[in-house]
Amino acid sequence: MSEVNRDQYLVKSEPYYHPVADEVALYEAAYSVRMPVMLKGPTGCGKSRFVEYMAWKLGKPLITVACNEDMTASDLVGRFLLDINGTKWQDGPLAIAARIGAICYLDEVVEARQDTTVVIHPLTDHRRQLPLEKKGELINAHPDFQIVISYNPGYQSLMKDLKQSTKQRFGAMDFDYPAAEIETKIVAHESGVDEKTAAKLVQVAQRSRNLKGHGLDEGISTRLLVYAGQLIAKGIDAKAACRMALARPLTDDPDMRDTLDAAVDTFFG
Repeated sequence: MSEVNRDQYLVKSEPYYHPVADEVALYEAAYSVRMPVMLKGPTGCGKSRFVEYMAWKLGKPLITVACNEDMTASDLVGRFLLDINGTKWQDGPLAIAARIGAICYLDEVVEARQDTTVVIHPLTDHRRQLPLEKKGELINAHPDFQIVISYNPGYQSLMKDLKQSTKQRFGAMDFDYPAAEIETKIVAHESGVDEKTAAKLVQVAQRSRNLKGHGLDEGISTRLLVYAGQLIAKGIDAKAACRMALARPLTDDPDMRDTLDAAVDTFFG
């Protein structure tokens, strides 16, 4: 295997992250003992940004994997590839992270098949090893290596959930949308709108989150609020920006769209 440049996976500049409780201290303590960490919370509430921020703060490389149902164990661990000289082994992201001492972040891990996620088990207990069975190699994880996984409990079903044997290898942290005043600061900073406009966007989002389970599967995320703010900052009419970035992505149901549009009219009338 060719040598991997550890520096290429470092987060070069500080990501904007606004702490909402004691999550930074909790994560630092977990990392200090290399505890595998599970982040649970709704889509777009800042889980991925938090991991990026913590990797920057700790000065550790970060390798992110967007999990999906077609992902195989080989996609994570590695595989033999054909080239002009025959075959050569190529490490997958999990193997690279274990070798170089990166934080390996498996985003939306429940989207991956359960027979894929079990490959992380020997890395998440006292062994801290990754067997490359096809290659006949056993990787002993670098002292800095850590696994972080995330998922949205609101979408879980019996068909899509983690096995207890996987869950109980992790410490867990609950994430949710920030309090209104913090979310307002985040939206203003990330989108470029003033805080008064950001506060109105947050109020629209809060209306939608009250409809979760009453016509909506999920409320408006902080990420979508930033999108709407960016459109407004570019001179787009606030109502049009909210329709495009907030209401239309969330639902196709005409009645729910009308309800969301009415919330927009209330605050941007």
